[in-house]
Amino acid sequence: MGSSPTGVLGPGRARVPEKTLRQDRWWVAPLTTFVVFAAFVVYATIRAFQGAYYYASPYLSPFYSPCLTDNCLEGASDFGTPISWWSLSPALVILIFPLGFRMTCYYYRKAYYRAFWLSPPACAVAEPHTRYSGETRFPLILQNIHRWFLYAAMAVAAILTFDAVLAFRDADGEWGHMGLGTVVLVVNAALIWLYTLSCHSCRHAVGGRLRNFSKHPVRYRAWTTVSRLNERHATWAWWSLFSVALADVYVLLLATGTITDLRFF
Repeated sequence: MGSSPTGVLGPGRARVPEKTLRQDRWWVAPLTTFVVFAAFVVYATIRAFQGAYYYASPYLSPFYSPCLTDNCLEGASDFGTPISWWSLSPALVILIFPLGFRMTCYYYRKAYYRAFWLSPPACAVAEPHTRYSGETRFPLILQNIHRWFLYAAMAVAAILTFDAVLAFRDADGEWGHMGLGTVVLVVNAALIWLYTLSCHSCRHAVGGRLRNFSKHPVRYRAWTTVSRLNERHATWAWWSLFSVALADVYVLLLATGTITDLRFF
């Protein structure tokens, strides 16, 4: 069977003159995704290049964690400053890893392919592109490095968990205290873990390439747990996106003096 003009095997697409025969509001989902995702990208870009108002002791914005350059704010470098030569915003060193994980995520690919590239905009809706090569050519072939971004994302999730633990201090560094910012960072770390561990690549890494689960009971239990999380992967993807933005906004408001942290004890 040869290749069709569309770039896929088989006779090609069905020749339907109408864009779609659907009668529902199919455009609501891709439009909502476009607006929300675009708003997050704009906000995250501004904050990443701002290079300020990302630390309000003991809270560190997840956009800047870990802060590893010499121009980090005082108290924000819990892992030292090994990247001394970097002169731009510290966030630009870190965000490439969680951003790369999300941009290559199987769910997010479907979401932004539909919302931004209209490929296709929805099920049973014609797309404006005349050719389709899948993810076999540059730049979309780079989506295949998602597995490696998964490992980096796990390291980032572990660091955000460490930040959440440090949030059980007060502004003077004394332990045994808790504020609203503590709750924000703990919830964000939890959602980041749920999103990361529910990843399709994580599911394959945990239980893939096994011929007999009965001989690997530990991996089978881990695979079962990840599979259950995977059922709500899209939910964790969006909730963790909102939580990381909310955590940054909260630290920003504290750092600028717009609000004060609500301390519980």
